[in-house]
Amino acid sequence: MAEETVKMKTLLRLLLKSQHQKNSSGPDQTDKGMTLVELLVGAIMAFLIITPMLGFVVDMLNTDRREQVKSNTEQDLQAAVDFISQDLSQAIYIYDGKGIRDIKNQLPDATDINRTPILVFWKRQQIKNAVPINSDVNSPKKPSDCNSNPGKCNDTYVLSLVAYYQFNDKEATWCQPSGGDCPTRIARYEIREPVRNPYTADAKQPYYDNKADLSEGQRGSDAFNQKFDFSKPTENVTTKTGFPPPEVLVNYIDHSRTNVPIPTGAQCQTLLSVTPPPAPATFDAKDLLITDGSTNSFYACVDTSKNIARVTIRGNSLRRLQADAPYNPKNSAYFPTASVQVQGLGGLGK
Repeated sequence: MAEETVKMKTLLRLLLKSQHQKNSSGPDQTDKGMTLVELLVGAIMAFLIITPMLGFVVDMLNTDRREQVKSNTEQDLQAAVDFISQDLSQAIYIYDGKGIRDIKNQLPDATDINRTPILVFWKRQQIKNAVPINSDVNSPKKPSDCNSNPGKCNDTYVLSLVAYYQFNDKEATWCQPSGGDCPTRIARYEIREPVRNPYTADAKQPYYDNKADLSEGQRGSDAFNQKFDFSKPTENVTTKTGFPPPEVLVNYIDHSRTNVPIPTGAQCQTLLSVTPPPAPATFDAKDLLITDGSTNSFYACVDTSKNIARVTIRGNSLRRLQADAPYNPKNSAYFPTASVQVQGLGGLGK
């Protein structure tokens, strides 16, 4: 019995040893990996499939960027013409081309060839809560006290000379991405009259003191000329000094010096329904059109006699993406325009 047990143990050991050697042996010689040729073919196929897909994705992203900047430019232009429209609605005298030439040396940047006045007008502007109701001891003594005395001051009106310019310089702040021709921009100057003092007995000093009596929103500009008279609109327009700094209204206006069509003076005459005055008064339709004569991307048709103006702005959305992007008729959609025609609600003597 003991001998049989020993034989069974020996047989079991042989079986276990045989199974262990089989499991610990290397892989079957019939199992193979990928060859170098197969790897190369796979890489080429992946390249042929992925490259067009990447190109398609990149093209979609570029198209999306272009559409986005086009939309941004259109919105900026519309906001600009809306602002100009509101400004013009208060105009009481708008200068035409001849008028601007006559007063050019009295305007800001008179000698700067890169800054061109396009739209210049006088407007009547309301200043709320700015003049004491009376001069008794219980009333505020000056307009700057009106804010702390509600109900004891009246509203008043002041005159402002407003000038919209086209700036065509190369200031780095407004020229991004840098390089190439910079986009032009539209800037606004406002030269405002101080608040008048209805209680003064001094005819030579009809205004409150700019520093002692007026707060920030009530002060006038140093360039305002108290001698200005609407009966002589081209004389004493400003003091020629002390101009306020310009405020940029919109950037990325087209800088291209191309033959983009703009209306002639005669076409401005038709757009504004201008009737020439009877002889012997002089009339030249060319004076109705005001432009920089270079890019023609910001221009106005103005009829001074009717106090009406039509303003057009052309933007350049591609300039937001690349260093230089001149006008191309094939890409005209990326050079949107916006126009507005406004007749001033005010009038001299009204």
